[in-house]
Amino acid sequence: MKWPRDNFWIYGAIEPLTGDHFLYEYPKLDGECFQQFLDWLSVQLGGDYAILQIDQAPAHTSSAIRWPENIIPLFQPPSAPELNPIERLWQFLKKPLKNQLFSSLQALRNRIQEIFDQLTFEQVISVSSYNFILEALFYAASH
Repeated sequence: MKWPRDNFWIYGAIEPLTGDHFLYEYPKLDGECFQQFLDWLSVQLGGDYAILQIDQAPAHTSSAIRWPENIIPLFQPPSAPELNPIERLWQFLKKPLKNQLFSSLQALRNRIQEIFDQLTFEQVISVSSYNFILEALFYAASH
């Protein structure tokens, strides 16, 4: 028997220095949804620029991706999720969900929204600010 599965994906970007965070739900993990996220993120950034560190998943590296002018991709080495600060945020956000059962996908969505609503800039900074990332940001800002 094949069990039916419903799911959704949270796409996100964070700024380790300020704790700014941009999180949005999509129905799939694919190039089309990633493009929608990039376009949405570009609008959220307004006149600011961002270097977006990403893994080398096919959805991220597709030649069909049209990178907005204000988002610069930085591809991390393969099989190195520990280098991406958002991976630590995902672990932090999953902790309150551990060993919980939800009666529906909407109940899970509601709980995740509660967690997002309680997320502070300080929490994002504390879990994502690797020393080597902060040093790189300070170095880039001074040059």
